[in-house]
Amino acid sequence: LRDVRGALRAVLARLREGEPGEGREPFELPRFWDALGQTFQVTSQEATKLSLAFSRPPPPSAEDCRKLSEDVQNAVLAVATVYYWLPKGQGTTLRKMVRDATTEVVEGMIQLTDTILNAPEESLSQEQLISTGGVWEACEQVSNLPRDNQAAVVSALAACLGVVKDAVEEMEHALVEGQDPYGDIMEDEELGFRGNRDTYWSEADRQLLSSCMGLMKASKACLKKLLAAVKAHGKAESPEQIAQLDDLADIANEISPSVDELALSMYPPVNPLAVRLNAAKLASVLKKVLEIAKASHVCPPSEEGWVQFLTGAVDHNMNKVKNFTQGQL
Repeated sequence: LRDVRGALRAVLARLREGEPGEGREPFELPRFWDALGQTFQVTSQEATKLSLAFSRPPPPSAEDCRKLSEDVQNAVLAVATVYYWLPKGQGTTLRKMVRDATTEVVEGMIQLTDTILNAPEESLSQEQLISTGGVWEACEQVSNLPRDNQAAVVSALAACLGVVKDAVEEMEHALVEGQDPYGDIMEDEELGFRGNRDTYWSEADRQLLSSCMGLMKASKACLKKLLAAVKAHGKAESPEQIAQLDDLADIANEISPSVDELALSMYPPVNPLAVRLNAAKLASVLKKVLEIAKASHVCPPSEEGWVQFLTGAVDHNMNKVKNFTQGQL
C-alpha cells in the first residue's frame, strides 16, 4: 500500500505540472468520453474493494494486498492515460476542467490509502468511510463534465458571473445610505461613538463610489450578455472557434479579481488614487473582453448593440471617476 501511495503521488505530480501530448490521432470526442467514464467507474469500484478488504480484521494476506494495490494503481493510471488523450486542440478550458476532475480522483485515492495506512486494524474508521465516499464522489463527477469547449466556456463564464454578482450585491448593501460599512464587525461597546473618517464615507467619497458601482454593474452586465451570446452562438467545431472561446474564457477570468480589488479599495478610509487605479484596471479588462467578444464568432451583428452600449457605459463611468479624482493627482 505504501508503494502504491508513492506511485499515485507521482501520477498526481505529473498531472499537475505536465502537459499532455497532442493526443491520439484521429481523436474522437465521443470515444474519449466513453473511455473516461469507464476508467472513472473502475476506479470507484477499486476504491470500494480496497476499503472493504480493510474494513474488519484480519487484514488481507500479503498476496491479496499486492493484488489489491496493483488493481488500484492500474485503475488510476488508466484514468490519467485517458486524460492525456485529450488534445490541446479541443480547447484549454475543457481540458482544465477534465484535468481538475482527474486530479480529484487521484487525490481521493491517495487520501484513502493514507487513511487505511494510519487506521487501527480493529475497525472501520469514520475517516475511512469518508475517504471512500470522497473517491466515489470524485468519480461520479465525470457525468457532469462539459462535453466540449463551448459547454466548458459556458460553465466557466457562469462561475465568473456568480462571483461578480455576489461582489456587486455586497457593495450595494454596504453603500446603503447612512449605513456604517463596518457595522457588522465593529459593534464594540468600549469603542463608543466612532465619528472619524476611517470608518465612514464622506459625501465626496459617495459620489466617487457611485461611478465605481457603475463599473461593477457593467462587469456583471458584460458577463451576463457574454454568457448568453456563447450559449446562443458559440460553437466548438473548428480550431478557430475553439481558440476564440478559450480567449473569451481567459479574459473573462480576469474580471472577478479586478472587481474584488476595486471593491476592497472602496472601503473607508478611501484613498481616491487607489480607487482610480483599480477602476482603470477593471475598465481596461472590460474593454478587452468587449473587443475580443466583438471580433469572435459569438458576436454576430445581432449582438453588436450590447457590446457598443457597454463600451459606452465603461467609458462614461471611468471618465466620471477621473473627474472626481483629478484634484488628487
